[in-house]
Amino acid sequence: MPKRVLQGIVVSDKNDKTIVVKVERRFTHPLLKKTVRRTKKYQAHDEANTYKVGDVVLIEEGRPMSKLKRWVVVGAVASTGEAVAG
Repeated sequence: MPKRVLQGIVVSDKNDKTIVVKVERRFTHPLLKKTVRRTKKYQAHDEANTYKVGDVVLIEEGRPMSKLKRWVVVGAVASTGEAVAG
């Protein structure tokens, strides 16, 4: 089974080797037929402390690393000032 990959914005980088990523999903409400936005925060492993608040990153499912951390950062989609390193 393939691992899920999500895209989101880094909202916190205070912890060592961990970032908090806010992922937004949009869907049509089944009854009202209106587009609804829902957000969820995921803690992801960032080994080199590379990513900062505001960066748009891709995260992928991984093994459990702590009580809440089950995602690993794959790479940056966009950065907040410097060039994006792939």
